[in-house]
Amino acid sequence: MAATSISAANLKGGFGSSFHGSWGSSTMGEDHHALMAKSAVRVKVASKPVRCQPMMKNVNEGKGLFAPIVVVTRNLIGKKPFNQLRGKAIALHSQVITEFCKSIGADAKQRQGLIRLAKKNGEKLGFLA
Repeated sequence: MAATSISAANLKGGFGSSFHGSWGSSTMGEDHHALMAKSAVRVKVASKPVRCQPMMKNVNEGKGLFAPIVVVTRNLIGKKPFNQLRGKAIALHSQVITEFCKSIGADAKQRQGLIRLAKKNGEKLGFLA
C-alpha cells in the first residue's frame, strides 16, 4: 500500500483561516527585520571601559551622637584637611590600642580585634560621618 500525503492545498475550501501572508510579515506588511530596525535601541559603546571607584561607605553615615559635630567641622575646615585630621586621630587611637595591648600582653590577633571594634564603635557614634 502506498503512502499518501495530504496538504492544505489539496483540500477543497482549505481550513477557513483568515491568515493571508507569510510567517515573516506583520499585519502592516512589514517584515520582521524592518520592525526590529525601527524599534531597536541604539546603544553607544564606549571605546574605553569605565570603572567605578570603590567606595567604602559607612552604613551609619549621618547618624550617631557626634555626627552633626563631625559634619559641621568637615564643612568648616574643608574635606581634605578634615580627612588628614581624621587620619591622624585614627592613627593615634590605633597607637593607644597597641600600647594597651602590649601592657596587658594581648597578641596581634586580639589587638586587631580591638581596632576593628573601635572602628565599629566610631561608626555607631558618628565619628566617621
